[in-house]
Amino acid sequence: MTQTFETVNIGFTITGGKFSPTRETIREFCEASLDHNPLHLDDQYMKGSFGKTAFGGIIMHGMTHFGLMTKMLTEWLYPIGGIHRRLETRWLTPVKPGDTIQPSARVRQKKQTTHTNWIVLDLEMRNQRGELVARGESLAEFPPLEHSAKTK
Repeated sequence: MTQTFETVNIGFTITGGKFSPTRETIREFCEASLDHNPLHLDDQYMKGSFGKTAFGGIIMHGMTHFGLMTKMLTEWLYPIGGIHRRLETRWLTPVKPGDTIQPSARVRQKKQTTHTNWIVLDLEMRNQRGELVARGESLAEFPPLEHSAKTK
């Protein structure tokens, strides 16, 4: 059965692919984003303390969470006529090389307006130990079919 706005129920869950950051993927993200913060590159720097926090080694960019969540949402929404409109995330625990993380989302709310249909999703990113490392909220739009036909 093909999903549509009407058939997606509150509580429906989607799961994205697993991702295991390595030193190489972290460095590649530094290059692509032009963010060369030593948090992501310099082991000596990361031996220090940052107030009450000691990371004990380099950490993955928080924006990688954002990218993985966006990928999961887009891969689910696009084929069923949805559009990913907004994503807010909060990073809770550092992710290091050797960790494996996986995003998931749960439909929290559905709303129909006079012009379009909306779904609000709660997102989570958990590591291989089941620990919550990031969370967020997303808004997806499902334009009415007659609106989609007019824009093509």
